[in-house]
Amino acid sequence: MPALRVGLTGGIGSGKSTVAGMLADCGAAIIDSDAISRQTTAPGGAAIPLISGHFGAEMVTAEGALDRARMRSLVFSDPQAKLRLEAIIHPLVGTETARQAVQAEESGKRCIVFDVPLLVESGRWRQNVHQVLVVDCSEEMQISRVIARNGWCREQVGQVMAGQASRSQRLAAADVCIANDGSVSLAALALLVRQAAQRFGL
Repeated sequence: MPALRVGLTGGIGSGKSTVAGMLADCGAAIIDSDAISRQTTAPGGAAIPLISGHFGAEMVTAEGALDRARMRSLVFSDPQAKLRLEAIIHPLVGTETARQAVQAEESGKRCIVFDVPLLVESGRWRQNVHQVLVVDCSEEMQISRVIARNGWCREQVGQVMAGQASRSQRLAAADVCIANDGSVSLAALALLVRQAAQRFGL
């Protein structure tokens, strides 16, 4: 019997990574598209020569990694640059995601969770998963968490959120929703995740 495929998403600061870790504890295979993307832009990553060729050597640090701060500044000011960067990274991420999914299936995993921050925005992910799990919280909570975690200013967080689907769009795409606002303790969140995991056959 093929594994159930679940798309996990949520806005920046929603607690999606925490939920992914809890699902892993329940026995799910987690495929983290953000982690794969970071691997492609780390020193020696497959995207680095392409980024240098398309954007110039100044976009690569002395260590051979993507200069994230410089690239973030560019893509916020130039939507075309964002599209060009995605055209380099997305196919590499897609190939590695598929490889990891096959590996998880062959190892007997009953549930594969694809941790995809921009699942709703991409349009293509909905048809590749059986269910969508959205981690939800208020926009104000997202902002305060990211400021505390990343040390960003409010404007920087707002720029990232503006490039993501709205809260209502994510909720409209959800088959299962886990609320992770400030009133939810870690223990209560773990209980909600275990309940979702049971729905996924874990």
